[in-house]
Amino acid sequence: MSMYQKMVNVIEQKVTPLAGTMGSQRHVIAIRDGFIAALPFMIIGSFLLVFIFPPFSPDSSWSFARGWLNFSLKYRDQLMLPFNLSMGVMTFFISVGIGASLGKHYQLDPIMTGLLAFMAFLLVAAPYQDGHISTQYFSGQGIFTALITAIYASEMYSFLKRHNITIRLPKEVPTGVARSFEILIPVVVIVFTLHPLNLLIEATTGMILPEAIMHLLAPLVSASDSLPAILISVFICQILWFAGIHGALIVTGIMNPFWMANLSANQTALAAGEALPHIYLQGFWDHYLLIGGVGSTLPLAFLLLRSRAVHLRTIGKMGVVPSFFNINEPILFGTPIIMNPVFFLPFTLVPMINATLAYIATKLGWIAQVVSLTPWTTPAPIGASWAANWAVSPVIMCLICMVMSAVMYYPFLKAYERTLLKQDEERGAQEEENPVTVN
Repeated sequence: MSMYQKMVNVIEQKVTPLAGTMGSQRHVIAIRDGFIAALPFMIIGSFLLVFIFPPFSPDSSWSFARGWLNFSLKYRDQLMLPFNLSMGVMTFFISVGIGASLGKHYQLDPIMTGLLAFMAFLLVAAPYQDGHISTQYFSGQGIFTALITAIYASEMYSFLKRHNITIRLPKEVPTGVARSFEILIPVVVIVFTLHPLNLLIEATTGMILPEAIMHLLAPLVSASDSLPAILISVFICQILWFAGIHGALIVTGIMNPFWMANLSANQTALAAGEALPHIYLQGFWDHYLLIGGVGSTLPLAFLLLRSRAVHLRTIGKMGVVPSFFNINEPILFGTPIIMNPVFFLPFTLVPMINATLAYIATKLGWIAQVVSLTPWTTPAPIGASWAANWAVSPVIMCLICMVMSAVMYYPFLKAYERTLLKQDEERGAQEEENPVTVN
């Protein structure tokens, strides 16, 4: 048995079932749905950063830049309000999204489940001090608390409903009123479990629940921003995709909480005029590692356009425009790259090498870091600049990654092209030897 066949067997027998189980797990799906629900608000909130922190040097003498900078400084508080009510409260949207998703799964009222999850989060993450509610954990620092409390509240609601621990009203009562009474017991249970737990943790450790969770996860959050974490997550994504499984959904579902926490920290540092602490964020993943889609196949699409093989040239024409927007299924399944041993090495190694180059360059301070959340369909050079508050250096890094990808894909593409041309020649010879006769 060849090495390739052994690898295929391992993927089919071990990796695929595990990935399928993870991908269909209700809590993983709910977390993914929660972030998707919050995405529009976070993208718009991030977009406002360019108006709040213009992409010009504070010492710029250009009149347009000077006017923009002065305007931003004068109206900073007013400009920050939409940002604070979108990115600054991302946990609100995430909590409701997770609760609604689990509510649908358990055939509960999604609105009520989402609101219950939201209340559970506020109960532990909004301490009341000196006549004010603290908003410290409404942004990235409270993400892991939002995930835990939303899942707990939704599961508790489902448990009580399954065991008929609820208030039932006569059928004549309007549905909306009946649902309001139905959720009374879950609300009471959530309040009398989470609030005492939060008080106990605070009395014992001096930290409320969100603070304690972030303290426990600090090493993991730090490790998630390292080069090994990048390479491992990219490798898993590529292996799963090579087997025909949407690896990006699984990997991003796991990484999203870390990315959002790190994004919030970068934005806080930007607002304070401090050095940005984190490198590996969603903008890094989308615009350096997925140029044209998983596997960074946009350069490959351009190479396919000039292929001597009609099949590959046709796929290039079909796939090049979607690839600009990081949609590369025509390339993956049309070439094909999926389960094609010729492309296994470049498909796996290209994004890993690009990740290494981009990480080292960012670490050395040559490339501006990510401070904004961008739509994953944004073309790579534009998205990379947007994510870094419209800096120019990410565009240069993207172009370097594209050139590297083309160089690495080229020899494998030519080898595959020769195979296809040889097959076409053999097929043509067979047709000449055995012409089809029509009676």
